[in-house]
Amino acid sequence: METVKKYSGRLFTLEVLGILIALLFLVPFYFVIVNSLKTFPELAASTAKLPQTLYFDNYKKVWTIMKFPSAFMNSLIITVFSNIGLVVISSMAAYRMVRKPSKFNNLVFLAFVAAMVIPFQSIMIPLVRVASSVGLMDSKIGLIICYFGFGVSLNVFLFHGFIKSIPLEIEESATVDGCSPYGVFWRIVFPLLKPMSTTVVILNSLWIWNDYLLPSLVLNSPDLRTIPLATFSFFGQYTKQWDLALAGLTLGVLPIVIFFLAMQKHIVEGITAGSVKG
Repeated sequence: METVKKYSGRLFTLEVLGILIALLFLVPFYFVIVNSLKTFPELAASTAKLPQTLYFDNYKKVWTIMKFPSAFMNSLIITVFSNIGLVVISSMAAYRMVRKPSKFNNLVFLAFVAAMVIPFQSIMIPLVRVASSVGLMDSKIGLIICYFGFGVSLNVFLFHGFIKSIPLEIEESATVDGCSPYGVFWRIVFPLLKPMSTTVVILNSLWIWNDYLLPSLVLNSPDLRTIPLATFSFFGQYTKQWDLALAGLTLGVLPIVIFFLAMQKHIVEGITAGSVKG
């Protein structure tokens, strides 16, 4: 007969601790959602209390003021195409560095790793000058190319470690069967990178969708504003419309939360695949 584990005090303590930590992380969501459903006088009176009546007019105003459909499409286009480019470029670069470990490739990989520790604020001015000189300013394509440069270091580092766990014999068998080097990568190696590609897409999406600083430097036209830029318009020099800003923040965060929940299955698959490889 199987022995049934008793419900110990240690397990109970861990469960209580886990619930408290979960509640702690949910507190910001509570304040954002609750206060987005209040009028400004009610919000100013108390931020912790539940609203007396649900005031949805904030969302109606924000939808119009932010031009939310336009801002949403701008953020979506930039995030999707940045992810596609980063996954393709980073996976190919990492594959070349792993399978052709020359001194030059090792030096390039070291440069990618070193670039990860450089703070963005230290290169803002040179970035604007370079982007202006090559015509990347005030365009979605220019912003996407900038994301390629800033995101490729971490992505190459992640793909580099994962590709090492792929047996070389699989590629040798494909080469013997007459597969070209590009065919080996796209038909054999790249499908095996699905767990890491999913992880990279999630990390990049969370970063790019919520990024404010880089779009504020590159994009100047109101029609090109992303959701973070549009939300910041509620904060003026002398006034801060917190009721509208919180409603805009809720609308902006909702798509990425839905995306994260939808990708939850793939996150678990990626962790499982990474734990049994090797």
